[in-house]
Amino acid sequence: MNAPAFSALLLRARLAVVARGPLLCGACVLLVAAAAAVAWLLPQAALQSKRHAVALGLARTPAPVDKPAPVIANENLALFYTTLGEKRYAEQQVKTLFGIAAKSGLSLSQGDYKSAFDRNARLHTYQVTLPVKGSYNAIWKFTMLSLRAIPFASLDEISFKRDNIGEPALEARVRMTFYLADQPGAPQ
Repeated sequence: MNAPAFSALLLRARLAVVARGPLLCGACVLLVAAAAAVAWLLPQAALQSKRHAVALGLARTPAPVDKPAPVIANENLALFYTTLGEKRYAEQQVKTLFGIAAKSGLSLSQGDYKSAFDRNARLHTYQVTLPVKGSYNAIWKFTMLSLRAIPFASLDEISFKRDNIGEPALEARVRMTFYLADQPGAPQ
C-alpha cells in the first residue's frame, strides 16, 4: 500500500468516527476484537478437549503387570514343610504364649493341650486351648503377637464371655494349633 492511499484510508476512518460518534466506533472495534478472539479460541478449545480425552484414556488403561513366574507344586510343598515348627520345641512355644500374655497384661490359667499326627499331611499338630482374662484390646493384642511370634501357628477359635456388664475384664478362650514336623524342612 502506498502513502497516499494509506492517508486517504486514515482520513475516511477519521470522518466515519466523527460522523457516527466515538462510542459506536469503539463498540465496533470491540466487536471485531471479540470475533477475532473467538475465532482463535475455538481451535484451542478443541485441541484442549482432545488432550483431555487422551489423558482420560491413559488414566483408564491399567498399567502393564509383569506375570509372576509359575510356581511348581513341589516348590510349594517344600516351602510348606520348611515353615513348620519342630515337634521337640512345642513346649517352648507354649512358654512363648505365656510370655506374650504377661506382656499383654493378661492372666492365663492352666490350658488344655492335645497332640496329634495327620497321616495325609505328614505333620504333627499341637492344639493349645487357653482360658485368658483381661481387656478386649489386650486379648486381641495377645493373639496377634502370638501369631507373629509363632509363624506355624493358627488361631482356630476365640470366644469372649463377660458375666456382668460393669466388669472391665473379659474371660476368653483362645484355641491355637501349632503345625510341627519331626525335623525342620522335611516331611515325615
